[in-house]
Amino acid sequence: MPTYTAPLRDMRFVLYDLHGGGRLARLPGCEECTPEVIDAVLAEAARLCEEVLFPLNRAGDEEGCRLADGAVATPKGFREAYRLVREGGWTALACDPAFGGQGLPHAVKVLVDEMMCSANLAFALTPGLSFGAYAALYAHGSEALKARWLPPLVDGRWTGTMCLTEPHCGTDLGLLRTRAVPQGDGSYRVSGTKIFISAGEHDLAENIVHLVLARLPGAPTGVKGISLFLVPKLLVGEDGRPGARNGVSCGAIEHKMGLCASPTCLLNFDGAAGWLVGEPHKGLRAMFAMMNLERLAVGIQGLGLAEAAYRNAAAYARERLQGRAPSGAKCPDKPADPIIVHPDVRRMLLTQRAIVEGGRALAVWTALALDDHARHPDSDRRREAGDLAALLTPVAKALLTDLGFEAANLGMQVFGGHGYIRDHGMEHYVRDARVTQIYEGTNGIQALDLVGRKLPAHGGRLLRGFFHPVAAYLDATAENAVLAEFTRPLAKAFARLQQATAHIARAGLKNPDEAAAAAADYLHLFGLVALAYLWTRMAEIARTKAEDDGFHRAKIGTARFFMDRMLPRTAALSAAILAGGRSVTGFDEGDF
Repeated sequence: MPTYTAPLRDMRFVLYDLHGGGRLARLPGCEECTPEVIDAVLAEAARLCEEVLFPLNRAGDEEGCRLADGAVATPKGFREAYRLVREGGWTALACDPAFGGQGLPHAVKVLVDEMMCSANLAFALTPGLSFGAYAALYAHGSEALKARWLPPLVDGRWTGTMCLTEPHCGTDLGLLRTRAVPQGDGSYRVSGTKIFISAGEHDLAENIVHLVLARLPGAPTGVKGISLFLVPKLLVGEDGRPGARNGVSCGAIEHKMGLCASPTCLLNFDGAAGWLVGEPHKGLRAMFAMMNLERLAVGIQGLGLAEAAYRNAAAYARERLQGRAPSGAKCPDKPADPIIVHPDVRRMLLTQRAIVEGGRALAVWTALALDDHARHPDSDRRREAGDLAALLTPVAKALLTDLGFEAANLGMQVFGGHGYIRDHGMEHYVRDARVTQIYEGTNGIQALDLVGRKLPAHGGRLLRGFFHPVAAYLDATAENAVLAEFTRPLAKAFARLQQATAHIARAGLKNPDEAAAAAADYLHLFGLVALAYLWTRMAEIARTKAEDDGFHRAKIGTARFFMDRMLPRTAALSAAILAGGRSVTGFDEGDF
């Protein structure tokens, strides 16, 4: 049976030692967010995840959700767990106090989210999507909409969804057919079918707030004709209480490879009452307030599953006896050595560890940029932070889910045959991790966003926000012989990234297919360089710590492994990018 213990010490190291999270209390609205307060929040979140959510993970996966007469029943224990989450204020964690929120920073929320995703990802999806719905309404809703709909969303009495995809179109939202007809009283009648709607119907909360993309009559074709509408499951009376059923029904729930305890619904909107969010025909812009947060949140899902897989694989490797170490018996008093003595097992565990700890550093870096963008009193710093967050978001989503799936698979491999059966829980992590590479925009879409939008934006300004700090750090540490084992490989990989960036910029101007063919490789190249930068800084910090209980020594050792065994992937990625896209785009379609 798997176990879960929250990695609070490493979270504190990343937040405070690496990223200087103590400065959060200097941001307007965060004055009470001292390390003591943040630590107390994280400790309480750990208790919730370890004692309430994690024990439901396997049982929920095996029981799944059930649809009967249009109503979805979640697995046993989920309703009680959601009540505890709501009563504990966890749905309100990073929401505006004006609507009942606690106003904590994104940097704290991503650490809480990681714990929830490690403990029970299927459960965590529902409150996670509600926060995204809150963010879209908060940014683009009218004052009247916000006053009515945000307080119960923040409180958790109601949950939220995002309804984009339709049966005939996935990422290409310009093809959507759902219609919204104005009624003359400020409301609309929304009709259409949406699929793959996570938490689209359930029994956890008293109402569900759907954010639905649809077209107004006479709207322009393509994405320029999409508007966003708030469509509740239950209509709400003047007293704010849910009443009659709206014209929204669940036609089916998907039978999925993973996340079996999370209902993925087909929703039919049949003249459902809805209200416009934001401006007409500007719905995609409004929805992106939700989607960008969800993309970072999905990266956290990959990270959380990688953490859970790593900790259980490491515990198993210390206990499982099999074979002898190549250099001779390490435990001669036992019939065999624990498998952790075998170099290949250690390779897999260290790869997992490097993914998890580096990924956590990347996630918190991105979240801190969001906090500075939202709250910093200096306008230049807000712009710089917004640039960095925009640049890192597709990288965090795609890299952390690709590497998270790799880490989950490695965990299953460490268990060998036992990993392939349900008893040890490893195949569960693999199944759940797989979809993170697909939803909220496939990782290929994230790569296209990075290359096609983020790199050229504002004449390369976003990219300079990453390149300049890395270059400055390398210059500042150039003479540091102690750090050379980290800074030298970082410098080589950074040079590869610069060369690949220039190549894509030149080739893409001549032929956009060239940039598109290189996009996925470029995102991984960029992400590995970002991790190398963070690992080098973590190694530098760990060397300055006086205490030696193994924590900081392990940090340095993991950094060394990343540089020696994972960062060399950048050489292959660079070579593939520089080879050009001819072998990809020139292959005859009929030969597939």
